[in-house]
Amino acid sequence: MELGYTFEVSSNDVSFDDIKAKIENGDIDNAIIIEKKDDGTYKLRYIVENLVQVSTVPEDLVNAISSVYTNMQISKLGLTPTQIASLTPNFELSLEQTEEQEISGNVAVIMLLSLVLFYAIYFCAYQVSSSITTEKTSKIMETLVTSTSPRTIVLGKTIGIGIVGLIQVCILVAVALISAKAFLDPELLNAVLDMSKFTPYLALITIVYFILGYFAYALLYALTGSTVSKPEDIQSANGPVAIISVLGFYLAYFTMMNPTSELNQFAAIFPISSPFCMPFRIMMGIASTQEVIISIAVLLATILVIAQIAIKIYSNAILNYGTKMNFKDIVKLYKDKNN
Repeated sequence: MELGYTFEVSSNDVSFDDIKAKIENGDIDNAIIIEKKDDGTYKLRYIVENLVQVSTVPEDLVNAISSVYTNMQISKLGLTPTQIASLTPNFELSLEQTEEQEISGNVAVIMLLSLVLFYAIYFCAYQVSSSITTEKTSKIMETLVTSTSPRTIVLGKTIGIGIVGLIQVCILVAVALISAKAFLDPELLNAVLDMSKFTPYLALITIVYFILGYFAYALLYALTGSTVSKPEDIQSANGPVAIISVLGFYLAYFTMMNPTSELNQFAAIFPISSPFCMPFRIMMGIASTQEVIISIAVLLATILVIAQIAIKIYSNAILNYGTKMNFKDIVKLYKDKNN
């Protein structure tokens, strides 16, 4: 029956105790007892040593025995080979969808690039809060605020770290692609990672969403970094932003399992998840131009709002060297009209 088992078939009247002894002694692993009942039906007893290890009768074993029984009964009917063949139809299987959009692209590539994009945005944005807190610790900030405005400081720092992060990501991706082309079998590479859908337009969109996603999270980290004066407080201060970023990533990542769902469409527009989701809806060929425009517009509006709030709080909190601020302190700083 080609099931991977070795069978010892016996028609003798073997007792349950004999089977139990064989299993306990290691002579056999499991046992099957097939009994014909008075009503003509059959009972299949699957004997194992411990039900914790085997909770159900193996389905492949049941199907195989049922197939053997069926073939035996058919052979008794005296049917011709053609008639026997007609009893088991050879169906041609086809998987189709009712959606009009054609979904294409390698899922492995989509998931991998989504992960890379998330970590690139997250770690580059995290550097902003770390840099701000370090400057406060070294008292450099006192000199900076006397020579330039807080708005220039926070935007300049965000743009500078973002440019460095973008260059690092581009170098990393380039080295990975060159290494894959140089050292991997092309057929194996194409089978695992189908890059045929990665067009120049998709590359441009990915860079745009990296920049916008980075700005959104970097400004949030600039806000949290300005509220602490000790490097050891950075982790706890950045906790809420980290939770938001992880929620956005998982919303995008898991809704890709059903890219035509309304939840995935929402994730592609929702600003905390759109940087991780929309590029790969485009890669799958299911994102319309209108969806892309709306997504970018919502993300830009969100960045402007975050920037206004972050710069205002940054301006009022940057010279604070006391204890770490709580949420009420941050709200109070935002409402304070004195810079």
